[in-house]
Amino acid sequence: MYVLLNYRHIPYINGVVTLSRLPVIVAQGGISPAGRSSGFHGYHRLVFDRLAAEQQKKTLTAIARLRGLDNNTPADALLSGTLIRQLETNLFDNNALYYHQPLKAAEGSELILPKRRLPNPLPENWQVEELADGRNVRVRFSGLQSLMLPSTRAGIVNAAGQLPSGFDPADLYQSRNHPRSLAMTVYGASDALQSSGLDWLLLKEKLSPEQIAVYSGSAMSQLDYNGYGGMLKARLMGKRVTSKQCPLGFAEMSADFINAYILGSLGNTGTSMGACATLLYNLQLAVNDIRSGKRRVVIVGNSEAPVTPEIMEGYSTMGALATDDALRKLDGLSAETPPDWRKACRPFAENAGFTIAESSQYFVLMDDELALESGAEILGAVADVFVNADGYKKSISAPGAGNYLTVARAAALGRAIMGEEALRHRSFVQAHGTGTPQNRVTESHILNETARNFGMDNWTVTAVKSYVGHSIGVAAGDQLMSTLGVWHQGIIPGIKTIPDIAEDVHHSHLDISRDHKEMDPSQMAMSLINAKGFGGNNATALVLSPDVTRDMLKAKHGEQTLSSWQQGYENTARRQEDYECAQLSGEARPIYQFGEGVLEDDDLEYTNQSIKVPGYGRPVDLDVKNPFWSF
Repeated sequence: MYVLLNYRHIPYINGVVTLSRLPVIVAQGGISPAGRSSGFHGYHRLVFDRLAAEQQKKTLTAIARLRGLDNNTPADALLSGTLIRQLETNLFDNNALYYHQPLKAAEGSELILPKRRLPNPLPENWQVEELADGRNVRVRFSGLQSLMLPSTRAGIVNAAGQLPSGFDPADLYQSRNHPRSLAMTVYGASDALQSSGLDWLLLKEKLSPEQIAVYSGSAMSQLDYNGYGGMLKARLMGKRVTSKQCPLGFAEMSADFINAYILGSLGNTGTSMGACATLLYNLQLAVNDIRSGKRRVVIVGNSEAPVTPEIMEGYSTMGALATDDALRKLDGLSAETPPDWRKACRPFAENAGFTIAESSQYFVLMDDELALESGAEILGAVADVFVNADGYKKSISAPGAGNYLTVARAAALGRAIMGEEALRHRSFVQAHGTGTPQNRVTESHILNETARNFGMDNWTVTAVKSYVGHSIGVAAGDQLMSTLGVWHQGIIPGIKTIPDIAEDVHHSHLDISRDHKEMDPSQMAMSLINAKGFGGNNATALVLSPDVTRDMLKAKHGEQTLSSWQQGYENTARRQEDYECAQLSGEARPIYQFGEGVLEDDDLEYTNQSIKVPGYGRPVDLDVKNPFWSF
């Protein structure tokens, strides 16, 4: 219980406020169509045209390292391989998508097959004759025979948010046929941990195993050929299922990889899934853990690689993706004219669907006391994450009422922490902003009604999907990456892909800006990050700026503690700079400790009062009290 005499924005109850632990964001990392998240490079790509020359040079160097290109490569050539763009051929050829065309072979038709390819048992209407070479057979059909003819077709969607051209995270470590999103996990989580500037061995000396948690997953699991995708279609393609495709396809496998190969954690783990709100669901787990005191460090994030023919066909069949023909129609182009794939995602404008994307975003959260003690960087804090379902629905994929509750609850908490003035004039919204006709109407109405009821006349709204596309379960991570960048650079990215706001968009109390807005970071106290997912999965996070976070920590812990933290952070900053230099020089590599540090049974010091695990300064306490009432 603390008396916050120095923090005027927090209301008092009888002069005293009881505060839970504050979940402080101390590191971010990852890879998206915008580039590397650490060092704010991914964010800088969004606002590249507003950066100073020196910062532009660093951003171009970061992109060049990812793409394996020389620093002398022209800026336009470097930038063209980022953000939303025409589908490339590194994953598949969208002009030659493989499928089987069914056909009927007439009675008496015949074909030649390798003897080893004969089905067992033979179909009843097959007559088989072995050929002289002994390796092949002639098959004659005594009736109509159904066959599947290998064929190809062109995809109807050619825009996607892809990782920077030429970058493959699997090339940076011994990936051993890992599904793409798991390779992205290794890169993204490593980037977050290494860019933190913290000594993780020393940090573990302050903790027991159960004080660390990892929450990460993929909303759609691993559906490329090395995961579930291959397991489901290998036999249909005449191939064999491998021993890795099933286990590596699990949705929570990215958390498992972080524990087993990156962090070596024995703490809590898993993922909470909520379609396109999945990252915020995981963030809610982290916030609840830290606020309650159960965990002191949580790595939270998601990795998604949905740029596959099957997933894209699934969403386009629903009418959810912006097809080439629909984009041409929006711009009045002829059938022969290529659409502007760069502007495929158009939130709050006349639009035709969302643009699928791949991304991997990770964040390290600590409780406020540990963040100060360890000299960690303070990027901001997550006050809370609110999740609400939609209730009864007509269509499971249609939006509903739940998101009104999540946004209103987040706004109300912002008002409670910072006051009316801060909410009305010093907050902004990271909209879900998918670029679909339905979303532009429903989300704009939610935000507009929230603004009207809470007294905002011109609430700033931005939508990062206009740059990087929709990465499904990671989407809110892209939004959080952009939000942290706003407080670093002071520029709210404009929605530059839209010519105007659609007539059916509600914006009487909103500022849906088409151009970047330069702001004093100290005047942007908080951000609401909104996410909506199929099935009625709604979530909104309230994120506090670094300045607000430091003010809260100063009020709670005192000036002297903040001064000590500042001294510790100087060492952290030096290690961060070392990592950044290694990245820009091409020397940095992801953490991947395969088979290293594996604990055996006799490594544990095990009694009925505690378990001491090597590498951790504190044991697991088994002398627990009954948490319930006695009887």
